[in-house]
Amino acid sequence: MRAAAPGPCVLVIFGASGDLTRRKLIPALYDLFQRRQMPDRFAILGVSRSPMGNDAFREHLREWAAKFAHSHSDEAWRAFADRVHYCAADAAEPGAFAAIGAGIERAGERHACASSILFYLAVAPQLYLPIIDNIAASGLVTEGKRWCSINTETLPWQRIIVEKPFGVDLESARTLNRALGRTFEEESIYRIDHYLGKELVQNLLVLRFANTIFEPLWNRRYIDHVQITAAEEVGVESRGAFYDEAGAVRDMIQSHLLQVLALAAMEPPARYEDTAIRREKIKVTEAIRVVSPQEASARCAMGQYGAGPRSDKSYREARGVAPGSETETFAAIRFDIDNWRWSGVPFFVRTGKAMARKLTEVALTFRQPPIELFSTLREAHPSCGSRPPNRLIINIQPEEGISLRFEGKVPGEMRIESVKLDFDYVARFGGEPIEAYGPLILDAMRGDQTLFKHRDEVEGAWSAVMPFLDPALRRGIAGNYRAGSWGPRESEILLARSGCSWHNPGIEETR
Repeated sequence: MRAAAPGPCVLVIFGASGDLTRRKLIPALYDLFQRRQMPDRFAILGVSRSPMGNDAFREHLREWAAKFAHSHSDEAWRAFADRVHYCAADAAEPGAFAAIGAGIERAGERHACASSILFYLAVAPQLYLPIIDNIAASGLVTEGKRWCSINTETLPWQRIIVEKPFGVDLESARTLNRALGRTFEEESIYRIDHYLGKELVQNLLVLRFANTIFEPLWNRRYIDHVQITAAEEVGVESRGAFYDEAGAVRDMIQSHLLQVLALAAMEPPARYEDTAIRREKIKVTEAIRVVSPQEASARCAMGQYGAGPRSDKSYREARGVAPGSETETFAAIRFDIDNWRWSGVPFFVRTGKAMARKLTEVALTFRQPPIELFSTLREAHPSCGSRPPNRLIINIQPEEGISLRFEGKVPGEMRIESVKLDFDYVARFGGEPIEAYGPLILDAMRGDQTLFKHRDEVEGAWSAVMPFLDPALRRGIAGNYRAGSWGPRESEILLARSGCSWHNPGIEETR
């Protein structure tokens, strides 16, 4: 069960001068502060190599907070910034932790929150291991003492939030998990995936388990197939160097989209608590069929955008991309879940850059009725023949909401048309959903791991995608779809093999 409120702590952000900190973390924390959701006693210590003092760091962050936070006032910023401190240090160097430890102590004493520490790795992935090792060597983590206490809740805690990418393959993910496990207990490790902080992703659990009209149909008897899409209008922009090392499968499918799949496919947990929910998600990732390299080619479609309506430059022309790169900017994969609920139901997962529109959704297509009852009227009314199947769409972003398509009779004549029930999240509840990072950091302060990944989930997801990382699957993909389209023709063929087609909404269409 979720704790009522987060306790006092010092939040230590490694990589404090980086893009993630200024564009996402600080604006999100500033929003929480203005909503009075932060602990009464807290401090933030930014750690980075850039030489500056507290005042310069606060001024550096102020314009970003004003730009990206939901609201801003000079008075609110001054009150928040008073809790923000800075330590110029290279956390990857062992000798730096004397200064970092002293900075934590000073900030904690000033704001009466020195007892507990939340570390946040907002740094390049290659720095994870040295920083974790240095935290261990510093003596700042005292996890073992908690197990010797009669009441562990009264003792200070030390937790760590680790950003993605969590490894680049299965072996590197295991190495990182082992390093974390040498320093922190699993209950203190928070592998963050900001997708799990999005309102409509969390709403998947409510839709399924708070409504008896959906859960009885949520299985292989009634669902034909499931599509999970994360499409972006933009290309790689200025992230070419990073993206060229990652690609669509590593960047999106292994992390974000397999997490969404797990929530869509999991069994009902025994109770709404982090351990029970993560246990069911682990079962899903363990049940995903791991295919052979030979099978992988028939279960995926890879693409790389060329010039088109969305961009006058191809991916290979983007800054930072290696000449002749065969990194995929589009990937569609069929996953099968070998368990009682989902046997025989394909889960199609796709993601792409420079697509026709920005769209993140889960689309469930139901099976057709066992007979075409109205086919006898087809000659007089063609629409009474074969009709499209019922479809449920959970729009994660943008235009957050849920729609259900079904068939209805047109008044005055025996003609059938599709109609839609639609729930618009913003129209119903008001206001835009808040930035996902804020609530997730708050959950880490509470000790609630519901929306964070267990090590077994991470390793299970890597096992599922490893066959699709074969370079042979990417040969010859350059320019096989135009920027501004829905991806390469091969992705349509992938679904056609199962008698399905992608849900590709028009530019003005909502769900």
